[in-house]
Amino acid sequence: MIALLGSIPSPSNNVIEIGPLTIHFYGILIAIGVIVAVIVARLRYERFGGDGSLVERVSVWAVLIGFLGARAGYVLTHTGRFEGRPWAVLFIWEGGLALYGGLLFGAITIIYLMNRWRGDLFSMGDAVAVGIPLAQAIGRWGNYFNQELFGTPTDLPWGLEIALENRPEAYLDYETFHPTFLYEALWNAFILVPIVLILERRGKLFKGASFPLYLILYAAIRFAMELLRTDTTFRVFGISRNGWVSVLAMIVGIVMFWWMQKRREPRRLVGKQRLLAPGPTRSTAASIVGEDDDVPADDDENDVDRDEEDENGGDEEDDEQAPVSDPSAAGDGGEA
Repeated sequence: MIALLGSIPSPSNNVIEIGPLTIHFYGILIAIGVIVAVIVARLRYERFGGDGSLVERVSVWAVLIGFLGARAGYVLTHTGRFEGRPWAVLFIWEGGLALYGGLLFGAITIIYLMNRWRGDLFSMGDAVAVGIPLAQAIGRWGNYFNQELFGTPTDLPWGLEIALENRPEAYLDYETFHPTFLYEALWNAFILVPIVLILERRGKLFKGASFPLYLILYAAIRFAMELLRTDTTFRVFGISRNGWVSVLAMIVGIVMFWWMQKRREPRRLVGKQRLLAPGPTRSTAASIVGEDDDVPADDDENDVDRDEEDENGGDEEDDEQAPVSDPSAAGDGGEA
């Protein structure tokens, strides 16, 4: 039993064969991640006062163009892998999606379509700030099944066993490596997403600030993982190409976050709080919106009744479900 805890075994097979049909776990996990991202984004966009159907329309194009951008980013930086078989650029089940390329092209698509269809761009950014990292956490397990994107050798109990044919030439004598896919997945699911949700629930994030916060937190873990990765040959001052892109993404995220917080635009909230789509509680709303801004009442109560409840102890559960808005600042988030 002790020996089994000394490392993490890699799967011996990365496909499911059903007759002539071959299904790759990599593709299955990417698809599941996309579905989760769209569902969560829709739920959050509706909570922020937008039209959920717009999320689905935009997502179709954002996912398609994002995948093309992700594949193009990988192919352009790994041309040697396709020498003698240029058709293999289409074999995404073998792995090879540049996440930053996908994010860039997907973001451009979302910005264009949200402006064209008159959606609420900042609310959409906040909506995807939770769905995207959850999708990444799921999709990273595809790297596990493909035995790729692992780190340097390690003797730690959670070292990942890598088959000889999948090891870099410089590490053929080593058997276990850092499971960088696991580090990133755990960070996204149990640190990044909770931080965004907790700060939203406590009323610390203004409208539009959730996405740059995601960008900052993801770029931080990605930079750390790039220092461990063994599959990168191109480095400048010891830092890989994606490491430098992570630094740039972190800077962009910090600037965007500062600007969104400086704008101090409150979120428009519709309906009740949900696990993945929370909003500021009644007690923190005043500190976000400001004493001179309006805090609208629930459908069954007016502002005077709510203030009297607060003075007398009130119903804490009702307070938490009260939507916070600034009608003058928030858009309808729907289609024209």
